[in-house]
Amino acid sequence: MKKQEKTISTRKKAPERILQFGGGNFLRAFTDWMFHVLNSTTDFNGSVVVIKPTEKGEYQELKEQDGLFHVALDGYKNGNLVSEVTLIKSISRTIHPYRQWQKYLELAEQSEMRFIVSNTTEAGIQFSDTDALDHAPPKEFPAKLTRWLYHRFQYFEGDTNKGCIILPCELIEQNGDRLKSVVLQYAEHWKLKTKFGNWIKEHNYFCNTLVDRIVSGYPTERAEKIRAQIDFEDKLLVAGEQYHSWIIQGANDATQKELPFHKTNLHVQFVDDITEYREMKVRILNGAHTAMVPVGYLSGVRTVKEVMNDTDISTFVEELLSNEIITTLTNLPQDEVHKFVNDTLDRFRNPTLKHFLINISLNSCSKFVTRLLPAIKECVIENGQLPKRIVFAFSCLIRMYKGEYNNENINLNDNTEILDFFRNNWKKKEDKLISYEELVLVSLKNSDIWGEDLDKIHGLSKEVVQNLQFIEQLGVKATMKQITDHKSLV
Repeated sequence: MKKQEKTISTRKKAPERILQFGGGNFLRAFTDWMFHVLNSTTDFNGSVVVIKPTEKGEYQELKEQDGLFHVALDGYKNGNLVSEVTLIKSISRTIHPYRQWQKYLELAEQSEMRFIVSNTTEAGIQFSDTDALDHAPPKEFPAKLTRWLYHRFQYFEGDTNKGCIILPCELIEQNGDRLKSVVLQYAEHWKLKTKFGNWIKEHNYFCNTLVDRIVSGYPTERAEKIRAQIDFEDKLLVAGEQYHSWIIQGANDATQKELPFHKTNLHVQFVDDITEYREMKVRILNGAHTAMVPVGYLSGVRTVKEVMNDTDISTFVEELLSNEIITTLTNLPQDEVHKFVNDTLDRFRNPTLKHFLINISLNSCSKFVTRLLPAIKECVIENGQLPKRIVFAFSCLIRMYKGEYNNENINLNDNTEILDFFRNNWKKKEDKLISYEELVLVSLKNSDIWGEDLDKIHGLSKEVVQNLQFIEQLGVKATMKQITDHKSLV
């Protein structure tokens, strides 16, 4: 970065209030961006100290740039395409505990330290019995956190007002509960005072969170243009989408006042139970992705953007969400569900994001099980009929797993046994050794793939057979259009 000396030398850093494990693209474009907005629009007045969670590497660029970097956000806001580049000033400094262990512990002595954020990957929140209390530092992130919290507990002599609010961003279910349990496991393993365990349980708030923003990293293709715009040679420039969501469970009223997101335009929600919100994200955002992949790919398009630019396929996706998926999400306020659907469709239309369907197709069978199969079963229970669009997407998935379409090979990436199963049975169908009915029956009954016998879902086998037959006769788009036009396939 060619430093703008005036900007760097004269900026007044806010008090250090946030301990952040990790300084990668996501946290910088998500939480650090949010804390910057809080500082800019409210009286929050807090800065971030970034902790290197692993031994290898340095945050050299963050040091050289004095914690400054830009976030470039592109996408739709309220239906309008918006592009913004913002200089983020929320980071105060970085500490590498493998080189600066004492400085790391001394942070716990700072009275104003209150919030802890982390993103150490899905494998980051785990216990290791090889981590010892006298290690400087221990290896695992929760062990480092336990040592920091124990130092704080000792320094402030168990002061009940010196606990912290912990907001893990790792993409695992119940991440706050999981992190708390591992911290307590270390406390027991290291035979720390019982009072410390009670202090952790009663005066520290481990919140379950659900984060959502697509962050694509350094925008190589646009970097030169942005560099000219900001007059910075920013090595830490990071690009992402406009859409963002942070849902936080387990925060009391006092915590919500301490994090005044309600005074901003940020999409941050404090909820009593995150489960339904996770289900909404999985079924709407991830479910739509899983459905559009086989339908779009077999229709000849290759990216999410192309899906949304194709009137027939985009109509199919929109109706799948509004007429089928939404009907299974009855435990959430419907205005929130509809807003999430509209936001999701805006995200899919983002012209700056290039999502290849073949990449999204990774492990499509297991994704179908978690994202779309529950909706099929619930539609049958609630409405007494199969959701035609989801079932059509499922039919296209089975057809796609033949491994070729219109004499073009499809480079699928899935479990070898799954790929072999479908290709072998499609080969039998091509050789006229089995019928469509037999192909579908053996496919649906494979509980190793679906976790259960799908032939037990009344009418599913018959409808999948019918879809495959019409795909062969008419093609994917013509068959799909009959469904969206509400015409009978019989």
